[in-house]
Amino acid sequence: MFLGEHQHTIDPKGRVVLPSRFRDDLAKGCYITKGQDRCLFVFTPKQWEQEVERIRSLPRTDRRLRNYSRVFFAGASDQKLDKQGRIQIPASLREYAGLEKEVCVVGVGERVEIWNAGTWQDVTTNADAEYSDIEEALSEQGI
Repeated sequence: MFLGEHQHTIDPKGRVVLPSRFRDDLAKGCYITKGQDRCLFVFTPKQWEQEVERIRSLPRTDRRLRNYSRVFFAGASDQKLDKQGRIQIPASLREYAGLEKEVCVVGVGERVEIWNAGTWQDVTTNADAEYSDIEEALSEQGI
């Protein structure tokens, strides 16, 4: 399970160091793709396969779901960690997420998210304000 918020920088070649606590789970490689809200999702190979199966099960008759699948897979890249624990983030994904220098690498349970540091700050400010309301709504639904 991936947990925590980690401040890092992206080097001029587009590489970012992953937190040491994430490296064992990603030692066999990882898959990077576009996430929601202009972040990047990083999946272990096992989690990637589960995500692939989930997307394959979506009905192809829905245009929105077809477009989701296209964006998800077309932007994806499989990567291996180098000896320093870095992954290469392709230019198109760096552009999508607005990754320039300062980034936040965030553990979100089954996946890792990589954010532009300023965007992450905005997201967390808004999410913190909604956190108790969401918890209350989930409790009311029995979740």
